Amino acid sequence: MFTGIVEETGTVRSVHSGSSGAVLVISACKVLEGTRTGDSIAVNGVCLTVTPGHGCFTADVMPESLRRTSLGSLLPGSKVNLERAMECGGRFGGHIVSGHVDACGRVTALEKEGIAVLMEVSVSRNILKYIAEKGSVTLDGTSLTVVSAGSGSFTVSLIPHTLSYTTLGLLQIGSPVNVEVDMLARYVERLLDFGKDKPDDSRREREPGRLTIDFLKENGF
Repeated sequence: MFTGIVEETGTVRSVHSGSSGAVLVISACKVLEGTRTGDSIAVNGVCLTVTPGHGCFTADVMPESLRRTSLGSLLPGSKVNLERAMECGGRFGGHIVSGHVDACGRVTALEKEGIAVLMEVSVSRNILKYIAEKGSVTLDGTSLTVVSAGSGSFTVSLIPHTLSYTTLGLLQIGSPVNVEVDMLARYVERLLDFGKDKPDDSRREREPGRLTIDFLKENGF
């Protein structure tokens, strides 16, 4: 698990791609502290298992990750957001992030608003249904609050610290960006779908598709 609070930006040292996946070598500093072989580091929001080295780490990227994320477009010299898996007892400044990217969106607009920059990201409708105004979303591993959500895109506001400390400040219109929705939205959808199932004799009949307090209690909430 991660928090979406980027610890540092690393630099891709090399990329070795093939039909079976890819191997990334990424230069880093802070995230290497205490990191051992087999630990997890989020690279642009994608949870990868790493092997640390001297001033860098190596990570294998499976075909599924290359298809679903922007990692396949990385080149030597590319900057990436890095975060180690969270520790118990640490500060939780972002939100619960799994490092399992849902889709690769596209930046469709950038607009200056005071000290901040409004960034609009387009994604498919099957992803947008999980995104709500004032809810949480992760872009390239960075925890952000949704400003607005429409029928084909959503908008976030980037403060100066985020623009300078992460790779989001390098994105341009048309740039790909990894999107992970708030996992709570996924569970709510699952509960709603489960609520549509025909109740057995031990359950009081419910209105199909309606999430109720009784239903949540019956399922351990």
